[in-house]
Amino acid sequence: MKRVFKIQLHISAEPPYCFPNWLYQITFPPTVRRWIVDMEGAPGTLYEGEKFQLLFKFSSRYPFDSPQVMFTGENIPVHPHVYSNGHICLSILTEDWSPALSVQSVCLSIISMLSSCKEKRRPPDNSFYVRTCNKNPKKTKWWYHDDTC
Repeated sequence: MKRVFKIQLHISAEPPYCFPNWLYQITFPPTVRRWIVDMEGAPGTLYEGEKFQLLFKFSSRYPFDSPQVMFTGENIPVHPHVYSNGHICLSILTEDWSPALSVQSVCLSIISMLSSCKEKRRPPDNSFYVRTCNKNPKKTKWWYHDDTC
């Protein structure tokens, strides 16, 4: 958890310069292991102006173990890789995770995923998945077969 705390201190003292202000803002709740990230859809995309929240949960094995990341709050984006319960089908959140990845790079990947979407729709198996899945999206055995939206 030392690394999570160090990242939190670094981001608080020096917000990332490479991301425009509208991309995201990190709120640090009293516990170091749970972060809320407020995001806004990028200009010129289907999600322009929409506001979303991501929940990051860090295990004691972070950064060697990926954080649990999911959308939370009132507005879960309607996207082919985002389930209505907030779970995100994105390989860097599970099997393609690397300790070199950061909260910022995860946020940028999610913003990029949303920005490349051509049609707002839920995954075809949304209803079944939401009824039967584990609360932790990392316990899902995802099948990555679609690089397009």
